[in-house]
Amino acid sequence: MQEDFLHYVWQHQYFDKTDLCTTDEQPITVLRPGMRNPDAGPDFLNARLQLGEVEWNGAVEIHLRASDWHRHQHQHDPKYDQVVLHVVYEADQAVQRLDGSEVPALALAPRVASTLLTTYEKLLATAEAPDALPCAPLLSTVPAVTRMSMVERALLERVEQKAQVVEELHQRLGQDWEATAYHTLAAAFGFQKNSEPLARLAKALPLSIVRRHRHDARQLEALLFGQAGFLAETDATRHDAYLAGLRQEFAFLQHKYSLHGTALEAHEWNFLRLRPANFAPVRLAQLAAVLHSRPALFDALLTAADVRTLTQFFQAPTTDYWRQHFRPGVPGKVPALGKSSVQVLITNVVVPLRVAYARHVGQPELVESAVALLSELPAEHNHITDAYATQGFGHRSAADSQGLLALHRGYCTPRCCLHCAIGSRILQRTPAVS
Repeated sequence: MQEDFLHYVWQHQYFDKTDLCTTDEQPITVLRPGMRNPDAGPDFLNARLQLGEVEWNGAVEIHLRASDWHRHQHQHDPKYDQVVLHVVYEADQAVQRLDGSEVPALALAPRVASTLLTTYEKLLATAEAPDALPCAPLLSTVPAVTRMSMVERALLERVEQKAQVVEELHQRLGQDWEATAYHTLAAAFGFQKNSEPLARLAKALPLSIVRRHRHDARQLEALLFGQAGFLAETDATRHDAYLAGLRQEFAFLQHKYSLHGTALEAHEWNFLRLRPANFAPVRLAQLAAVLHSRPALFDALLTAADVRTLTQFFQAPTTDYWRQHFRPGVPGKVPALGKSSVQVLITNVVVPLRVAYARHVGQPELVESAVALLSELPAEHNHITDAYATQGFGHRSAADSQGLLALHRGYCTPRCCLHCAIGSRILQRTPAVS
């Protein structure tokens, strides 16, 4: 059993309250269980209880065993002097406040229904397959509307988390939205495997320099590929006239902007187990095309009316050389940025950027329109989303996919069933009294 279970039981008063009393036989009437405390200190604040003939307003602390009070050193912490009731599963020891006064205790072990505890333990049991839903055997008791609302909640939480990352980046960049868009877009063009080096490349090549040369595709490519470490002469590139021209251009710009010592090395990029279309030079050429074609980057990402417009934005044509080379000096026909890649960029760049901006300027209606973009995108299919679909979860668009992934990673995998509306519904349908 985890302490969270007792928090849930107390918060929802999901136990037998017949002849409720403390361990020293004082009658208890719970007038208000209190509010969960997200910060340091007692677990529930502003509780209202009647103990015997006296009404108390204060805090409630919860432990599996009463002796945990001393193990956590609460007897030396003045924050716990406000505790008026110690709710425990097992009352194995009397505990005291800082002044030595004893804290009344309520033992829940004989009051929690065995069926409730069994259902809870089933939810937390390790599933046979790591991607299995812990509540799968019990899902039939959960209405479809509860499932749908929980997926929507998980989706919004996932979007907010991504937007928070963008907000923090915005702060670090001196609240420059154009620079924020540039850094966010650069990292996203790494498509996981190369996100980290592309994020470092954006730092190594500031937007202030990119702005001065984005009108010239050749100069922009020289800066990006040079700072990425892809212009060093090798056996494969020695006789490549296009790369020689970029190399010469980069040498001039490197000196002009004092970029010596800031470039990445070619070995810092990942190629292992990647399809050629996802090689870093290909993605870098596609990023260069977007930067060259769209001078007002942030405005374009913020105001694009629909997915079709954004698709055109991201599928800016690359130069002839990078349509015919997967790597510097290595020829091959390179396809344009695919629809699935565009979907990833809308999900990981456009939506978080718009939500972060909406929060910054205080326009919540922009959040709804940003999330609505996901509903225009097709559903993503993988072993995780398919597992939920087989259990009857709706899966019609990328909004559903993102919600299911968020539900899986934020609730199902860490077994946070007590904080999930689905898990809570299952427990609430279990009798609280044996």
